[in-house]
Amino acid sequence: MDAFTGDPFDGNPAAVCLLVEPAEKEWMQAIAREMNLSETAFVVPRPEGFELRWFTPLTEVDLCGHATLASAHVLWETGVAPREVPIRFQTRSGVLTARPAGERIALDFPATPAREAEPPTGFSQALGVVPLWTGRTATADWLVELGEEGTIRGLEPDFRRLATIPARGVIVTGPSDDERFDFVSRFFAPRVGIDEDPVTGSAHCALAPYWVERLGRNPLVGRQIGPRGGIVHVRDRGDRVDLEGQAVVVLRGELLV
Repeated sequence: MDAFTGDPFDGNPAAVCLLVEPAEKEWMQAIAREMNLSETAFVVPRPEGFELRWFTPLTEVDLCGHATLASAHVLWETGVAPREVPIRFQTRSGVLTARPAGERIALDFPATPAREAEPPTGFSQALGVVPLWTGRTATADWLVELGEEGTIRGLEPDFRRLATIPARGVIVTGPSDDERFDFVSRFFAPRVGIDEDPVTGSAHCALAPYWVERLGRNPLVGRQIGPRGGIVHVRDRGDRVDLEGQAVVVLRGELLV
């Protein structure tokens, strides 16, 4: 699947494995390592909906937006879940829901606003730039405002040094130069095996409240920039956020192990 895009080979690729029963964690981690994507999702039917777990090539994670979006799309496209009924996912971050929203899919996620904090020693050197603002989110990410979009596009972090920073990842952001979008971002997570994630739904759980407060309007449209990139429509609802995007199937197959 390519998520947060309507075009193949754009957005963020995710693998979605539909299981008939729970699998061993070690097996799921091995499959994620084999897929070698930023996240592989595993979906198991439950009486109250579906259990959903996400793995990077190195570890299981607590929250993932693009693989959730991809999972909802797969469940509706295969007929496993009726399209007219919202999907309830049981996850390590509580119940997450997905519902159709025209051509997009809307996800109901927890808000993870960042609190201003001093970055650790060596942070600016690892990132390659001095931030205008830094804060820490509830998902153990650093949120960093850098100012101009050109600065963000041209950023070349030292991933080896960045992997030593105690955090799941680093979100860098700034206002968009394109009037179609309100803000831009990139996401680096070498500590969990992902130097740069193309489009990060969970990062927008922090980006939404950050930019709604600064821009004074709601909803907003974010563009994650980078080698692929994608578009995330966000609405801040206090302790929750809505994330909307599209997804497309690029490959179908069967696991033989």
